[in-house]
Amino acid sequence: MDFGIAGRKAIVCASSRGLGYGCALALAQEGCEVVINGRDEKRLASAADEIAKATGAKIIPVAADVATPDGQKALFAACPEPDILVNNNAGPPMRDFRELSREQIIDGVIANMVVAIELIQKAIDPMIAKKFGRIVNITSATVKAPLVGLDLSSGARAGLTAFLAGVARSVAGSNVTINFMLPGAFDTDRLVSNIEGNAKRQNISYEQARTARMNGVPAKRFGTKEEFGATCAFLCSQQAGYITGQNILIDGGVYPAAF
Repeated sequence: MDFGIAGRKAIVCASSRGLGYGCALALAQEGCEVVINGRDEKRLASAADEIAKATGAKIIPVAADVATPDGQKALFAACPEPDILVNNNAGPPMRDFRELSREQIIDGVIANMVVAIELIQKAIDPMIAKKFGRIVNITSATVKAPLVGLDLSSGARAGLTAFLAGVARSVAGSNVTINFMLPGAFDTDRLVSNIEGNAKRQNISYEQARTARMNGVPAKRFGTKEEFGATCAFLCSQQAGYITGQNILIDGGVYPAAF
């Protein structure tokens, strides 16, 4: 299927690795010009080279922290009027909520709620003027099924979801969509870190903890960044213009409800 977005310009935040990388790769495969982002310059340059060689697309690396005004300015200097914006940022580490300081709570809300809103504020009016825009926010399956220890991550991302629900409806008539992707257990560095933490707390080996986590997924495997990216690319397609304000849960069947 031709997604009809060849030649479109995209910004994909936190995309030097993991799920963001998968989204950037998939959009590049569809012929988009993609600005990728990360804080590790060496890793970012390597990712840009990999995606460019694999797809032939124009890839622009921007080393910046998107949580800062300067970082956001750098992104939009590289792509002043993106057609596609994929919001992504690392979540706070697993921690008992009693241990969270006020500063840590505020930082978590900024990273996983405020930053996405600020980026959308900058991108949305040109999208409306062009009558085309696709905004995808990578949140978490814990928005629907919270996990103890990830309370700050879940809360901030749920706040983003509620904040943008009305915004999505207000711009839909201009062919601008805002959707959310809720990943479950994907084979990324963050998952490895979480499994290592679980193994330590339970006093078991990493492999035992990994197997236990995988067995808890009905699909009996972890997701891949490539399949995640393909879903993102579809949400950014011409064909997905009637999908907006939706939370797309991608968790291998873990969430047990029918609705």
